Amino acid sequence: MNAFDELTNNFSRLPGIGKKSASRMVNWLLKQDASYVQKFAQNLGSLQERIKPCSICGTWTEIDPCPICSNPLRDASQICVVEQPQDVSTIEAYGEYKGLYHVLGGLLRPLEGIGPAQLSIQQLITRIKNGVNGASGENSVISSVNNSAITEIIIATNPTVEGDTTALYLNKVITELNLPQPPKVTRLATGMPVGGDLEYVDKRTLSLSFRGRSEI
Repeated sequence: MNAFDELTNNFSRLPGIGKKSASRMVNWLLKQDASYVQKFAQNLGSLQERIKPCSICGTWTEIDPCPICSNPLRDASQICVVEQPQDVSTIEAYGEYKGLYHVLGGLLRPLEGIGPAQLSIQQLITRIKNGVNGASGENSVISSVNNSAITEIIIATNPTVEGDTTALYLNKVITELNLPQPPKVTRLATGMPVGGDLEYVDKRTLSLSFRGRSEI
């Protein structure tokens, strides 16, 4: 197998990229300036070294804590719970939500061996108990900036069986904390299509879903 075929196979492993699309991408790269291709390779090679999960919310970031968690202008009384880091980018793109985030890293799928221990549910509980960030040590400065009580947990998991199951489980766990002033647990409204994926929802539908969210 030559270099062309190897790179084509590498590209074809990307989501939504088939063999033909991968081949076109390799052909396109071969026609570009060598400096561009070298820079592209450098950026790709250093990606996992430069980009890490935020130690507070779990979204991808080069700076830890991430710019959202460390921004004192964000609404520290709300935490939006999402499945994956890319969901944070989707919600941020529509520009209306001003609270904080928490990335679960997946959804409950018992048949696949994914239970609460495999997700960052305990970290969320810690944040709820200890204040908006649940931070300590090197994150104590961030915690002191955003230290207001959490009044609402917005569950923004996808409207699928797994997403609904995860939302109900989170509501149960948060309710059983028996906090003096428990946060309200809400779910995005049904403006989102059932069985849809948050990553592909248009901005208008996402905006209506946030405005029409209801308490679980």
